[in-house]
Formats: sequence, C-alpha cells, structure tokens
Amino acid sequence: MGRSNRAGRTTDRGRAAAADDPAATGPGGRTHAQGPLTRAVDSGLAELRPDRDRPAAWSLLVDGAPQSLVDLADPTHLGFEYQRRLGHLVDLVAPPGRPLTVLHLGGGALTLARYVAVTRPRSRQQVAEIDTALTDLVRTELPLERGWQVKVRGADARAVLERTPEGSVDLVIADVFSGARVPAHCTTVEFTALAARALAPGGWYAVNIADGSALAFARSQVATLGAVFPELCLVADPAVLRGKRFGNLILAAAHTPLPLADLTRRVASDAALGRVEHGRALADFAAGAAPVTDAAAAPSPAPPPGVFR
Repeated sequence: MGRSNRAGRTTDRGRAAAADDPAATGPGGRTHAQGPLTRAVDSGLAELRPDRDRPAAWSLLVDGAPQSLVDLADPTHLGFEYQRRLGHLVDLVAPPGRPLTVLHLGGGALTLARYVAVTRPRSRQQVAEIDTALTDLVRTELPLERGWQVKVRGADARAVLERTPEGSVDLVIADVFSGARVPAHCTTVEFTALAARALAPGGWYAVNIADGSALAFARSQVATLGAVFPELCLVADPAVLRGKRFGNLILAAAHTPLPLADLTRRVASDAALGRVEHGRALADFAAGAAPVTDAAAAPSPAPPPGVFR
C-alpha cells in the first residue's frame, strides 16, 4: 500500500542473464490507449489505472487501495514514497551492480523485483504472492522482461519464508498486505526470526508497514524487530511520525551496522519529505511497546475512511 509521488529516480538499465521464469513474457504490455482495467482477483477488485504523467506507467489498486506503480518503459522509476525508500535499501545493501539473492514477501505488481532486475543484473529473486489471480493479471498486462530471473510462488508469505533455506538470501523485503492491512501472522517475533534465519551473513531485512494516529502498531513493530535484530532503523514522512496522517513506514534491520549516513542522505534527496530514526531516538519512539508474538498478534490498523481519495 502506498502514496504516489511524482518524483522518482532513474539509473542505467541493465540486462539479466538467461531466464529461469517461464511465465515472463517479454517487453510490451498494456497501453494507455486500451484504458483502465478492472478485474476481480482473489483478494478483491483489482484496477490498473493509467498514470497521467508517464505514458507507459500504471498504478495497481486493490479495493481502492494503491498497491504498486509500474513504468513499463523504465522499471527503475519508483513512483511511491515507500517504494523509493525500499529502493534506497536495495541500492545500499551491496556495492552497485552486484547481483543479489532477494526474497520478496508480497508481490503486487512486482515493482521492486523489476527494479532489482534492472539495477542489479543477474540477481536471483523469488516472490511470494498468495493472490494467484492478481499475479496472472500482472504477468499478462504488465509483463516481466525475458531474462529476468524472477520466480513468483503462489503461496502465503510465511509459508514460503518457512521453506527458505537458512543463510540463502541477501535481502528479505516484506511488503505483505491483505487489502490495506498487514496480516497478523506476518507481524510477529516468530515471523521476524524466520526472516533472520533466511539471511546470509551481512544480509538485511526490510519491512513496509502502514499506521497513523498514535502509531501503536508501528511502535510494536519496532519492538518486534528489535527483539531479533541488534541493528534497526525506521524511515517515514515526519507527518506520519507525528501521527498527523496515515501512511507508510519502512523498517530496516540487520545483524551488522546499517549505512545510516548514506541512507539519510538518500532519503533527504527525495522530493517527498522523509526522516530516518535510529539509536536513542528510535528507542524513545518505541518506548513501552512490547514485541508481538504469534499468541497475541493482530493485523495492522485499517486506514481511515477517505485516506486514498
């Protein structure tokens, strides 16, 4: 779930090695001349809406909640604030251009998988997306390029994480939403421990969540990730951090120090306002919040009425 912002970043495009996803159908895809498309999928009503500023770009909404933005002509364009912040983490997790092994929990329109494939050719990526009808829609209308090593599994994110070999992934990106809410079973210490187990030495865990008002859910997630990882930071719009509006927050966690100075500079360079919290400030933000366990988990709060209008 995300908020669109017209500014984005473009980097040199690359080409991946031989394809290992037989469903990738090559360049092309839906054109604006065909107009918007609405279709029922497993999780609700999906809509592909043409972007008014970019002639090959499409927004994906599910039940009215914005999920992804994809530019078929430029997969490095990240049109949502939260996607750009995740893109910064993709850029910083390893030296530029080095291939990564990435596990995406939650697929949407595969925006981040496309970004990784272009900016880090020869990367190997797996995507867990439980809504197979949505994946079919995306593959048909917004196809992946031939040669990108992206495999999409039609399965629950936690089930895929449980089967991921220990120490096999450079980056786990959790962007799991059922409609506009993070499912309860993907918010816990146990879930986070599975992500930590999957990471190779030096790997990172990145999470997209949404919250507002008193930010009780966001505070609990800081405590939850902090119970598993010694290094942690949070990135969000200052207005969201003050509880002035409902929005996305990005958490990044690792067993080794995160490049906080570089991340702060990148966030500051975005057109959308953002702030990086870490250390004492982040501890104060989460003060009093308890880590979430499977026994007491609840989904993230529903967005207020009209937030996506």
